[in-house]
Amino acid sequence: MSKEDMIELEGVVIEMLPESRFRVRLDNNMEILAYGSGKMKMHRIRVLLGDRVTVEMSPYDLTKGRINFRHPTANPGAGPRPSHHHRR
Repeated sequence: MSKEDMIELEGVVIEMLPESRFRVRLDNNMEILAYGSGKMKMHRIRVLLGDRVTVEMSPYDLTKGRINFRHPTANPGAGPRPSHHHRR
């Protein structure tokens, strides 16, 4: 299946599940089970409860998807999230 066949939708993370999975409520009020993409894991992009995300779904199974983008927070004064990892 090529990338052109994938369906991209936006939604909000409503529940964090074990094994890096998330329950996402899409803009059309459907709830799906999603996991973070490999690039997000590689770059250590964390997805938290309430984050707005873009999800890729296969047209063959509309109950599962892959989170491939976490949208910036709506709070302009929040700035970047604090990091507990300090390089020396």
